[in-house]
Amino acid sequence: MVHFDFEFILVIVTALTGLIWLIDALFFARSRQQGATSKTLPDPILIEYSKSFFPVLLAVMVLRSFLYEPFRIPSGSMMPTLLVGDFILVNKYDFGLRLPIIHNRVTDGDKPKRGDVAVFRYPEDESLDYIKLIIGLPGDHIKYYDRRLTVNGKPINIAFDHKYQGLGTPENMMNSGGCDKVNAACDVFTENFDLSGYSVMTNPDVRYTFDGEIFVPEGQYFVMGDNRDHSNDSRFWGFVPEENLVGKAVMIWMHWDWREGGRGLDLSRIGTGISD
Repeated sequence: MVHFDFEFILVIVTALTGLIWLIDALFFARSRQQGATSKTLPDPILIEYSKSFFPVLLAVMVLRSFLYEPFRIPSGSMMPTLLVGDFILVNKYDFGLRLPIIHNRVTDGDKPKRGDVAVFRYPEDESLDYIKLIIGLPGDHIKYYDRRLTVNGKPINIAFDHKYQGLGTPENMMNSGGCDKVNAACDVFTENFDLSGYSVMTNPDVRYTFDGEIFVPEGQYFVMGDNRDHSNDSRFWGFVPEENLVGKAVMIWMHWDWREGGRGLDLSRIGTGISD
């Protein structure tokens, strides 16, 4: 998910409009009205706009920074849970509240758990927001061999669910997360961490090349995409530092895939839950 520093722009514009309104109220508004020949004198246009926009901008900033933030899914790495064109809400307070821009934590919140779908700033380029499933917590021993997970010596329960046939065309692989060939439907499984279950997908048409095991350092998290054979995740670039966590994905609030071969507007996905 591409991040274009909307947060920085929102904070700056909110601060500027609030400052303009405050300075006018303290130093200019009274003398301007006292010097008016009529009972009311219209505010200068800059003051009028600042007074109108500041409350709205402040409300948006508080909502976005401390409660819920919207994101759009641009790739198939989290299929079948999330599809290209899903618009999701991310809970900003479960993992602890952070200040805008500087991201310093101000409340502890709950610790992320295995099975949470987390949005985070990509460690190799923090201008990008990624979304993945949390697999490994600090101190965990993760093994991944032959497309099967083992955490701290315990194999993760997995059960075949169904064949997933891609929605796209060979010219538009992103719509189907690599499962677009008529004779190459992906396998969808249900994995279970403790009491939480979630769907993952593998592609039998892909020659799998990743096997290995690793210990998760303190203050770090190991994450994977649900679309296991088509995901750029911790298997390839390492861990997610705790300070990079943005929040927990909780719900799909809209789906609109406008590209050729996409699903278009799909109202059936609205309200679909993501993380428990």
